[in-house]
Amino acid sequence: MVCCWLEDPNSEAFKRHIARVKDYLWLAEDGMKIQGYNGCQLWEAAFAVQAILATKLDQENSTMLKKANTFVKETQIKRNTSGDPSRWYRHISNGGWPFSTADNGWIACDCVAEGMKASILLSRLPCEIVGEAIETERLFDAANVLLSMQNANGGYASYELTRSYKWLEVLNPIETFGDIMVDYQYVECTSAAIQALNLFRQDYPNHRKTEVETCIAKGAKYIESVQLLDGSWYGSWGICYTYGTWFGIKGLIDAGRTYQNSQSIRRACDFLLSKQLSSGGWGESYLSCRQEVYTNLEGNKSHLVNTAWAMLSLIEAGQEIRGIFNKNCTIHYPTYRNIFPIWALAEYRNNVVLSPGKSSRE
Repeated sequence: MVCCWLEDPNSEAFKRHIARVKDYLWLAEDGMKIQGYNGCQLWEAAFAVQAILATKLDQENSTMLKKANTFVKETQIKRNTSGDPSRWYRHISNGGWPFSTADNGWIACDCVAEGMKASILLSRLPCEIVGEAIETERLFDAANVLLSMQNANGGYASYELTRSYKWLEVLNPIETFGDIMVDYQYVECTSAAIQALNLFRQDYPNHRKTEVETCIAKGAKYIESVQLLDGSWYGSWGICYTYGTWFGIKGLIDAGRTYQNSQSIRRACDFLLSKQLSSGGWGESYLSCRQEVYTNLEGNKSHLVNTAWAMLSLIEAGQEIRGIFNKNCTIHYPTYRNIFPIWALAEYRNNVVLSPGKSSRE
């Protein structure tokens, strides 16, 4: 916007920027903020859909699910950028999802995966409950994007393929953000892609079968390769080892690993259990992200969201029993406190409490 103003304060381009300023203003509980994005609407909507569907209360939440289904479908990007994307060093975007809204237009790997997961899960329910399912061709486009974003070693970065080397961080001009010069590969993005493609192959087993299976297998090997010695995974987009380990376990499970046959999953479960507090919960500080050592919240307090992530991890692994980026920049997800506890309790009920044959609505 500033560049357009400097070029011509009366230009149509500057006027269009001015019209979108309000998109980046957010009146928070503690005052007005300006956001780095125009929101996190798709990201949280996709998680919320999965949490609600896990409760098995889809009929009771039909109105909400119909609205969410419409939003997710309308937010999918339906074209590539103008011209040849490679000329601008841009990745293809047709079929992907952005972090926020379609107006943002900038797809991210894990957002593609979570949007795809929500769409597939909603498409499995009667249209009377959730509305019309996403078109099959749109899911094929989403799968094409995910397949195209995998790096040679099986890992997934956030916005594009990893194109360069860590030594470029020497040139990082920003004091606040760490690790921003290269789009690195992350356990969260890789796991999310595996999860989405696993759901996809269940419903479309013959569509690019070999490519999908190869992609999932390579992704699982990447996740295993970046597991830390203590059994955890560093989380780059949430706080921190609790978050990363949830994604690590879930990705391996969806790739076919189990607690019984995977040493990685067993080590990850041992790590999480070793961090459980006397209250029964988990509470991890943002300092984990900066210091790269698991750090409890001050006073060893439990945190609702960390506890939910740990529960989801252990339940998914067969054990019966929140956000940051670039190391320093914490990000506030106001609905996490609602989404993940509901999701964790739903999975606990489905996989632990309910005995075989008992109604899920009891």
